[in-house]
Amino acid sequence: MDYNRAHNRVQQLKKFYKNLMWFGIIAAIIIGNDLIKNGMHYNILSGHLILTIWAIFLTIKAFSLFVFDDSWENEIMNKELKKDKKPIDL
Repeated sequence: MDYNRAHNRVQQLKKFYKNLMWFGIIAAIIIGNDLIKNGMHYNILSGHLILTIWAIFLTIKAFSLFVFDDSWENEIMNKELKKDKKPIDL
């Protein structure tokens, strides 16, 4: 991995962890507020829908960063390059 790719990956990880931290803070505030007011009842207008959508986006981003990272892409590329291509006889 060259310097530019490594730097880009570090920046993506930094953004992901920062977004995850903010998600935790906002979720704690919204859920804590709901628990104090009226127990834990799902209410769309109280922010639970926003937290659910945010959690889905974070999950997708985590998969793209940790499961389908550069090493996965390189492995697939190498497998495709190693396949034998037979010439077409005309």
